[in-house]
Amino acid sequence: MSFLNGTEERNVDTVDPENWREPPDRMGDIVILNEELEKSSTISDLEEDSPYPEVRSAVANADDVNMLAWSLRTWVLGLLWAILIPGLNQFFFFRYPAVTIKSLVAQLLSYPLGQLWAAAVPRKSLFGVSLNPGPFTIKEHVLITVMATVGAASAYATDVIAVQRVYYRQDNDFLYQWFLVMSTQLIGFSMGGIARRFLVSPPSMIWPDNLVTCSLFNTLHSQRTAGTGEREGMSREKFFTIAFVGSMCWHFLPGYLFTALSTFSWVTWIAPRNKLVNQLFGYQTGLGLSILTFDWSQIAYISSPLATPWWAEANVIGGMISFIWIIAPILHFKNVWYSNYLPFLSRTSFDNTGATYNLTRILNPDGTFNATAYHEYSPLLLSTTFAMNYGISFAIITSTVTYTLLHLREQIVEQTRRSLREQPDIHARLMSQYTEVPDWWYAGIFASMFIFAVICIETWHTEMPVWSLVLSLLLAFIFFIPIGMIQAMTNTQIGLNVISELIVGYMLPGKPLTMMLFKMFAYITMTQALQFAVDLKLGHYMKVPPRQMFWSQVVATVVAGTTQLGVQSWMFTNITDMCDPHQEDGFICPTTDVFGTASIIWGVIGPALQFSDGQLYKDLLWFFVLGAVLPVIPWYLAKKYPDSFFKFVNVPVLLCGAGNVPPATPVNIVSWAITGFIFQHVIRRRHFSWWAKYNYVLSAALDSGVAIATILIFFCLQFPRNGNIGMNSIQSWWGNTVFTRTLDYEGAPMLTVPSGSTFGPPTW
Repeated sequence: MSFLNGTEERNVDTVDPENWREPPDRMGDIVILNEELEKSSTISDLEEDSPYPEVRSAVANADDVNMLAWSLRTWVLGLLWAILIPGLNQFFFFRYPAVTIKSLVAQLLSYPLGQLWAAAVPRKSLFGVSLNPGPFTIKEHVLITVMATVGAASAYATDVIAVQRVYYRQDNDFLYQWFLVMSTQLIGFSMGGIARRFLVSPPSMIWPDNLVTCSLFNTLHSQRTAGTGEREGMSREKFFTIAFVGSMCWHFLPGYLFTALSTFSWVTWIAPRNKLVNQLFGYQTGLGLSILTFDWSQIAYISSPLATPWWAEANVIGGMISFIWIIAPILHFKNVWYSNYLPFLSRTSFDNTGATYNLTRILNPDGTFNATAYHEYSPLLLSTTFAMNYGISFAIITSTVTYTLLHLREQIVEQTRRSLREQPDIHARLMSQYTEVPDWWYAGIFASMFIFAVICIETWHTEMPVWSLVLSLLLAFIFFIPIGMIQAMTNTQIGLNVISELIVGYMLPGKPLTMMLFKMFAYITMTQALQFAVDLKLGHYMKVPPRQMFWSQVVATVVAGTTQLGVQSWMFTNITDMCDPHQEDGFICPTTDVFGTASIIWGVIGPALQFSDGQLYKDLLWFFVLGAVLPVIPWYLAKKYPDSFFKFVNVPVLLCGAGNVPPATPVNIVSWAITGFIFQHVIRRRHFSWWAKYNYVLSAALDSGVAIATILIFFCLQFPRNGNIGMNSIQSWWGNTVFTRTLDYEGAPMLTVPSGSTFGPPTW
């Protein structure tokens, strides 16, 4: 059955073994070569379909304007996912290892739910609303998935609220929190909508991630099965169910019954009190040379290895090995930055006695920085990996600029010209049949959310001047369209977090909350705008009426943000020792630690006392130069040796591999890369038909199974009666405690500070 009335059905699952040629597994998969595509496209192609073969292979070039998109079914299922997925992701956000439930889960599960609704609910009306409008359409499915997507990830503002609670003992009321979340999320939405003529309508703005989503929509609604020849393959739904149940059942082992399988630092179990062994092979605070883990939540901590292209994974693991396993240990064991007195890997900051940095000792009663107290107390000291993380963040900024100038400058200039002048393709012409969203709708969202933001910073004690709010939004506006164009063409996003921290750190030193808010309004506003642009392009590809897309996104964003705030508030009220480094259920808040430490560095103390001349970490500023120079090397070598591996090297992605540590650990990245090599390289090359049908489904099933198992374990076995339910001895047996008896777990440094003594620079 075709999802398009009166159009030919596309077979996106079957493969002709004689004529098929596997797509090359190379870095260039995400780079669109416009001139080659234009040469290969006939005039007929340009008129009747997209000029880009990637789009032609995934997106239908016809539309049924009478197909239903909005229905009671759409709103019920869409809002259900807008509550469940953001709520669960917020719950897991503070846990290590975390599990992120992707929108792919909603996309897959909504299909059988929609079909069941169409088959079981009576075709009657209630108060003029049809309970069952008939067959479940692909446009309903798209809107449901978009409503699950727009607020799926934890809202960045919730981390600001968590840092206020944990680091600064500021527990503001729910209205402040709601204003903060809504303003940051929806200002980004208005930006994405206003810029849609640059980032959505032009055919050259492809947004490659959407092609996978479109392929799955088309596959599900065409009801095709994979396989070549006469034998048919298992349906995606059946495969998902089997993998989901298996993942859920397995996770009870590393997640509850035998947790040492998760933190499988087996070498440290042999020598638990040997400092060198624990620093080399430890998982918690060491180099992680033990490598293995049997916990999917550890493997997929930074992202699903089944969803990231192998060329990117190779760059990530190369960067991690180079910077974290080679350069960082050299610096660490040579005692650069006095690092031998600290753990090798840590997400927090320390004073010159080796204790956790006592922030209250350098703050005035009103929460501002006390310079005298700071110089009397201690400089802020970081573990080797945390210090390297900041240096790598500096390098990522300049390397991205250099890489773009070397590899993408001609394409960006051409795409910018074409995005403004090129003729609409078939998809734009089909979308022209629908009434467009007027710009004043988006402008109205922006104006109202800007008022929310001003009320938030002025009514509550934030010390953020309105002019700095305007500057942060201006920063986002300036970078949004060029960064959006780069991402739409190359699938690579440039962040504004470090730039915004530097600006506000020098501009308004000694005000941590102001720093966090400035960074949030600059960085997350642009990031959220890019997410909305992705969803708008998905609606463009799938021919969803723009006004229906608009209201679905707005309502789902409000519902998702409110849900996340409710979940977070419940967690801080009901979970014992929330955000403690040794919280028994894993709710140690790793990203909150990183964000909190950043607020001290950039907001309380300020970058001038950390990175300027004469300060301990001043040499990290050389990473700006390093990042600018590094991309030139593989670019030159690839030009000289065009068939060498240098053409696969992407320096910004390589640096991101090391920049994930912390909060990730080397074990997370190594296990992630090994799994990615198996699925994204070996299986993709040798069994492409299987990979094309099941790879992304397997990723969603594994993520979902772990998430559900974690929920069941926590709420059924750990939370009630302090875990004293059923098998009381489970938590105390060897398999659940062996890794806690090591120096790695305790974070013991190589050198211990004598009692009453200090280490570190003599002046600061």
